[in-house]
Amino acid sequence: MRKRNVHQEPLWTRSFTMLVIANLFVFMSFQMLIPIMPPYIQSLGATELEIGLVTTLFSVGAVIIRPFIGYLLSYRARRWLVLIGSMSLLIMTILYPLSNIVLVFLMIRLFHGIAWGWSTTVNGTAAVDITPNARLGEGMGYFGLSVTIGMIVAPGLGIILYNQYDFNVNIIVSAILGVAAFFMLSTIKYSTPEAVEATKKEDVPFSFLGSLVEKNGWYPAIVTLCSTFAYGTVVTFIMIFAEDRAIESIFLFYVMNAIVATIVRPITGRWFDRRGPRAIVISCAFIAFIAMWVLSYTTSWIGILVVGSLFGLGFGSLMPALQAWVLSKASSERRGVANGMYMSCIDLGIGLSSLIFGLIASSVQTGTLFQMSSVFFLVAIALTWKADKNTIDTRPPSSRSVQQS
Repeated sequence: MRKRNVHQEPLWTRSFTMLVIANLFVFMSFQMLIPIMPPYIQSLGATELEIGLVTTLFSVGAVIIRPFIGYLLSYRARRWLVLIGSMSLLIMTILYPLSNIVLVFLMIRLFHGIAWGWSTTVNGTAAVDITPNARLGEGMGYFGLSVTIGMIVAPGLGIILYNQYDFNVNIIVSAILGVAAFFMLSTIKYSTPEAVEATKKEDVPFSFLGSLVEKNGWYPAIVTLCSTFAYGTVVTFIMIFAEDRAIESIFLFYVMNAIVATIVRPITGRWFDRRGPRAIVISCAFIAFIAMWVLSYTTSWIGILVVGSLFGLGFGSLMPALQAWVLSKASSERRGVANGMYMSCIDLGIGLSSLIFGLIASSVQTGTLFQMSSVFFLVAIALTWKADKNTIDTRPPSSRSVQQS
């Protein structure tokens, strides 16, 4: 395959840098609340079913809103959509301490999910618009790094604050991060594609399915769904796994995951830009598959170090490559729909994995769950291997059509 010149345009512009940092704050603000939600709502007198609804309602809200946001992104400028999403997240965060009734708390959780689905969709789309097309893989790799670091650092911070202080202190810190993100996002010079600026609302009739699915990107979206379905058991059961095997240093999994992902992300991003998605997706999915099996046999902190490193290299590089692949298939006015579809596949993959493997968790050992779910990484590999030339092509749609004509 012909090598591409990936250094024609600068990547680290002021706007891109600010967006990456702001997105890190958005994810930290949200992720630091995740581990403390169950014990807090339990203190309000919630049942086990209601505790489970904390995650379910949030996911439902996020998935439902994304088609509508994808539709708005097809004809609306990015700036106000980004700021509305950021402010909505901040408001929902501040409302939590005011809800000392379980039902009210769950309703806030639903609307928090809506705000989260809104914000993550528009922020990701804005990142694509700001990133030069020839450096899309590298750019989304760095942008995805803000997600990875936020997901790994923030939960530990939330647990420490909750144990040392209380729920309200978590909310204060989360709100401060949210305010910082909002002001940073308000200073960015957003880039709206010409095709979007030229599009009017009446030119884009709303269709729920059309706003949920970008037909040109459905294939890599299915690969994403398989990959997150495989990884969902790790998200759900790794703490239980550590308790069952008396592994006290499970935090090392997240530390090594973050360190390795941070180191390799720029390299794999440039690899994607030069070689396309096939080689990197297959390689990283296979490493993640191996990591699942190593994890299933791990009994010590040394094994956790190895597993965390493998996941950082494999899954940590796989997800931004898949996001770049999905987004590369969409025209500029459909990037919002494509990004929403990608994010929804993550939610659905992890959610369905948690539900399905949760139903059989009492019948098998946790290590066996990891082995069973790892098969879906092989499915992702097979799908990528079988993808045709047009599906693998990551050039802008306009470039493809010009060459084909």
